[in-house]
Amino acid sequence: MDKQLDRNAEKNKNAGWLLILGVVLVGANLRLPLTSIGALIPFIREDLAISNALAGAITTLPLLAFAVLSPFAPKIANRIGMEWTIAIALLLLIIGTTVRSLSSVEFLFAGTLLIGLAIAIGNVLIPGIVKMNFPLKVGLMTGIYAIFMNLFGALGSGLSVPLSSIGSFSWEGSLGIWVLLGIVSLLVWLPQLKKKRDNPQADVKQEKRESLWRSPLAWQITLFMGGQSLIYYTLITWLPDILYTNGFNSNAAGWIVFLMQFALIPLTFIVPIVAEKMKNQVALSVITASFFIIGILGFLQGGTFLAPLWAVLIGVAAGSAFSLSMMFFTIRSRDGKEAAELSGMAQSFGYLLAAVGPIAVGALQDLTGSWTAPLLLLLFIAALILLAGMSAGKEGQVSEQQVSKKYAKTQHEAN
Repeated sequence: MDKQLDRNAEKNKNAGWLLILGVVLVGANLRLPLTSIGALIPFIREDLAISNALAGAITTLPLLAFAVLSPFAPKIANRIGMEWTIAIALLLLIIGTTVRSLSSVEFLFAGTLLIGLAIAIGNVLIPGIVKMNFPLKVGLMTGIYAIFMNLFGALGSGLSVPLSSIGSFSWEGSLGIWVLLGIVSLLVWLPQLKKKRDNPQADVKQEKRESLWRSPLAWQITLFMGGQSLIYYTLITWLPDILYTNGFNSNAAGWIVFLMQFALIPLTFIVPIVAEKMKNQVALSVITASFFIIGILGFLQGGTFLAPLWAVLIGVAAGSAFSLSMMFFTIRSRDGKEAAELSGMAQSFGYLLAAVGPIAVGALQDLTGSWTAPLLLLLFIAALILLAGMSAGKEGQVSEQQVSKKYAKTQHEAN
């Protein structure tokens, strides 16, 4: 009897580590396919003879896929289970990575679209998986998968060009090599498909009964997520040009953008752990928004001497804001399914803003001929993040807010 108990305990322990590894590997795939193509766009543009506008669409298309699919990912998961949905997403990612690496404009965009759809599912469902399987270690698990997501994202940016110069690899081989990570991730994830799940019909009925789209707290979290996404993706796109205007050469500007991205990595691990231990996250939200504001004000005043500091402050803010968003999905929800639904709502709106932000800022710069108005717009967005974060950081859950609202309405009707 004791031996059987020991065997069961060992089996459960191994299953737990396998799930952790699976979550980490899924996280590693959530940014790398996007960051790995950025540095290769000049080579792709020249080889396929496409315009700058069409080349720019390569990075915008996945963000639009995130915006469109994110609200539907929880509904798919309710039907077939989160584990199966993530497995399908990894399969889509493998197919998309393979197709994208073929020498054709049509294959390039078809593969990019499949990759965007796959990452949208992973982005939305991983917070729900963490909430369901690690309810007492949400902060630690959020930090672990977030740091691997950003670490592999940085590796994708740094290794793309060196990989493309190996032998006859070219840009196709540099993009296609990452299919190996997708295959390994799917193989590690397969044991999760053996898990039993609850009646999906019950989940569907619960979803119909309560809609997060009517929750003020859910919208505050959504605004926080959307604002930080807009600032991050806009600065990734336009900060080099802003730095050129301030007197930097292309090489120095590239390193400052790298510094901004590198600065966010430690925060993606630290902030979730700290946030989980706090009674509320208002102070963290205020500090995060303040760093955005200080960094943007620094770039507004121009000059070169303190530019690395402003980049680091914005990187720290971006890392903290992203992690806080992921934590809000879990600590402001009652279970894994609600966390996934909240994640889907916030990321749909967030990535729509992220897709529109760089275009709007570029248009504003064209209109004014200066980076002052675009930076003032980002400053306004940072102020909105501050207000939204102060509300989202308070104790409570989106479902509690709905129940309270429903109770108040019933009392009013009774009186």
